Amino acid sequence: MITKLYIKVMISLRFTLTLLLSIFLFQPYLHAQKVTEIGDISVPCKNDPDCINRLHPSIQMLTKVNPGDTIIFNCRNASDINLDPKAPKIERGDDPLIGWVHPLTGPVHINGAKAGDVLKVNILNVEPGQWAWTITSGIVSDEIEGFLYVKWNLGKEYATSEDLPGIRLPNRSFPGVISVLPGAEQHAIMLEREKELYEAGGAVLPPHAKHAVPAEICGEGGAYADECLRTTPPREHGGNLDIRYLQAGSSIYLPCYLDGCGLSIGDTHYIQGDGEVSGTAVEMDARVTVTTEIIKNGPDLSRGPHYEGPSHLLDIPSERFYATTGFPIKEKDFVPGNLEYLASEKIGNLSNLSEDISLAARNALLEMIEYISATYEYTKLQAYVITSVAVDLRIGQLVDVPNVGVTAILPLDIFIKD
Repeated sequence: MITKLYIKVMISLRFTLTLLLSIFLFQPYLHAQKVTEIGDISVPCKNDPDCINRLHPSIQMLTKVNPGDTIIFNCRNASDINLDPKAPKIERGDDPLIGWVHPLTGPVHINGAKAGDVLKVNILNVEPGQWAWTITSGIVSDEIEGFLYVKWNLGKEYATSEDLPGIRLPNRSFPGVISVLPGAEQHAIMLEREKELYEAGGAVLPPHAKHAVPAEICGEGGAYADECLRTTPPREHGGNLDIRYLQAGSSIYLPCYLDGCGLSIGDTHYIQGDGEVSGTAVEMDARVTVTTEIIKNGPDLSRGPHYEGPSHLLDIPSERFYATTGFPIKEKDFVPGNLEYLASEKIGNLSNLSEDISLAARNALLEMIEYISATYEYTKLQAYVITSVAVDLRIGQLVDVPNVGVTAILPLDIFIKD
């Protein structure tokens, strides 16, 4: 009995000594870590020094943090509006190029990060605000007549809306935009290629000074008003990726083009379907908590960022699903809007396009809108919103020419009974 007691005491003593030694050895590291919170969403982006809605190498990184520090980004919704239902509505009808989209919180200077490094951003938490919105625009707005604005009430677990009764969406919050600042060389390449595409008639949002922030660099009369990149498209620097898998528990790898990298986050979503097909998800304000790591000799990110995370983030939020499929077939004389700028005489005369994944996705989506409308008695506009916030568009195959395939997957558990 004495032997057993002696063993227990020794084990306890050894554990205590090990714990004290660990605390002593790692005390400098633990002390060095801190929490930095940036962004004041109580004011518009233009009045917040920690907010930008354009990208340019000359934008200053006002906040500096060490790798491993916790950073809390207070993020605005994509339209930089006060989402409180009692707040006055802001009209921006004088700005057809939606110059206020997307407001980003940042950029943050990561101490020790050098141009050529890779920045790993670990997403720890995304805390939703109280309200959100979704509108209809997107890839089949030429087929779905009208306009619908849906207002959402956000809870910790679910979102509901009086505009879409019978729908309950689970919380799958993530930031739509995670970005670093482009360097001078990358900025010049991106600016030139988008200019060429714009002049050729492609769908591009060119530099636009109205409502641009920071105003002294990108705004009307700013030093680089005609050069600042929009935050709408994703590029090699990251940006508006709108990848729903970048939830808490995931990590994204971004190229560091400038010393300090210039990390910014925004466009937070409560939930989104793969494709964000109506142009918007459940758009909300949120607090995004991350840590960062600097990686030397990291992966080649010249074609776009990499990311990783637990496999459960890939699942649809439902026990059961219903799916439609689409192929690149169409009526003769119809030219899909995304191909009009090519002015090809061949397209209109064909009823089948070879390997056109966009047309296949369009057809799968239209089939799903029809199905939701007919089965659950929603209007086409309401069904369009449901597809944007809940339906996943996934590639079936890319090899069975000419008809590549896309499938649209509808999670059935979002439909609730009264």
